[in-house]
Amino acid sequence: MSDIKQNAVNKTTIPEQEVVLSLYKSADKIYARSVSGMFNNWRWVMVWATQLFFYGVPWLQWDGRQAMLFDLDAKRFYIFGLIFHPQDLIYLSFLLIVSALSLFLFTAIAGRLWCGYTCPQTVYTEIYMWMENKIEGDRIARMRLDDSKWTLNKFTRKSLKQFAWITFGLWTGVTFVGYFSSIRELVPNIVNWQLGGWETFWICFYGFATYGNAGYMREQVCKYMCPYARFQSAMFDDDTMIVTYDEARGEPRGARSKKAGENANGLGSCIDCSICVQVCPTGIDIRKGLQYECIGCGACIDACDDVMDKMGYAKGLIKYSTQNGITNRWSRQQMLQRLLRPRVIIYTTILLALTIGMVVSLYFKPDFRLDVLRDRAVMSRYTDEGMIENVYNLKLENDTEAVHDYALKVTGLEGLVVHFADENSQDFKGLRPFETRNVVIELELPDGVTRAGSHKIFFEMTDLQTSEAVKEKSVFIVPSN
Repeated sequence: MSDIKQNAVNKTTIPEQEVVLSLYKSADKIYARSVSGMFNNWRWVMVWATQLFFYGVPWLQWDGRQAMLFDLDAKRFYIFGLIFHPQDLIYLSFLLIVSALSLFLFTAIAGRLWCGYTCPQTVYTEIYMWMENKIEGDRIARMRLDDSKWTLNKFTRKSLKQFAWITFGLWTGVTFVGYFSSIRELVPNIVNWQLGGWETFWICFYGFATYGNAGYMREQVCKYMCPYARFQSAMFDDDTMIVTYDEARGEPRGARSKKAGENANGLGSCIDCSICVQVCPTGIDIRKGLQYECIGCGACIDACDDVMDKMGYAKGLIKYSTQNGITNRWSRQQMLQRLLRPRVIIYTTILLALTIGMVVSLYFKPDFRLDVLRDRAVMSRYTDEGMIENVYNLKLENDTEAVHDYALKVTGLEGLVVHFADENSQDFKGLRPFETRNVVIELELPDGVTRAGSHKIFFEMTDLQTSEAVKEKSVFIVPSN
């Protein structure tokens, strides 16, 4: 009886243990190993090309101004010799469509080329990893440094890395703002502590974004934040060139000495060194097949080719290939013959048509604008001289950086006479750079010359310096008696 009471007491005094299950597993830090080879060289070519353009273009001058400047205050966008206004939004739409189609085309041909070589996240991550490698050492050295206790050496290296990262991020922010505010004025303002509030905000914001994304988030941006990784499979087919592992040749994998031979003990060519995993910036194992985290950078190809070369085996265990090429054991020539398939031809045709159309449109883009608006208060009226009069408001805008003179001609009806409503009007002569001038025009027509109703007419404005002409359509109303 006493045992029963004791058990009862124990059950009431011992609290139940709560079990907490976490549905989130924190990501392990990836220590990417340095790699050399053809694809790594191409990746650095693109790093240099994109960054020389990004950091260098704001400092270029064109006709006494910044070559590329998006002046939001003045609502003008300078791109070398071209000047755009908010009314030219159609060209931005063209550019976005062309960019999207280019992405579809290159993805259909060779997978995620954009992600692996020119995406800003990839480019800046590569730069930040290079700085980290130079300051803290290669993969093993960085792992040991992170696991070690804090010493003067560790503090110095970590501090130097943070200084390099933050400095580079801030200079990236300065350059970004330099596309919207003249960089030759922006930098002296920074030195003299005369920055505006918005300029300071965007420099810090863009610099912090570069620092955080490339320094810390890295592969997390590609894996969880970038939508492209989620819908890329819709643009792939069995003839898309992707980074692939030749499973038929590599399996079963296993370690062996160099003297044992490539297929010793029934093993495949893969020696299971895991270097392909160590060099991957997203930390995946390409031997498990294509995964959405793969950005197609080719680092695993360079690493595997290096190992195969050291072992004396043929390169290409990991390579750019197609699903059909791997399945059917096609040669490179056979795979390249499948490039001109319907999907690629359609993308290319549309892309070429849009590109040519945009280039032609830019080439013939006039350097001035003419808008014609009829006076809707009075449709038409008779003058004291018995003439039929219609009134129009003409808005002329000089979109160039020089003074221009213009001449007006109205066609469409015989006998039209042009009068300026304001006797002191300056006509259309001497328009200053980017000046907009509104002029009221009175058109008169002798009564009885034509039937009553609406008649189509044309206002033709000609640049007297370049002979360039712009024609706008309107109507002339003849009242019924």
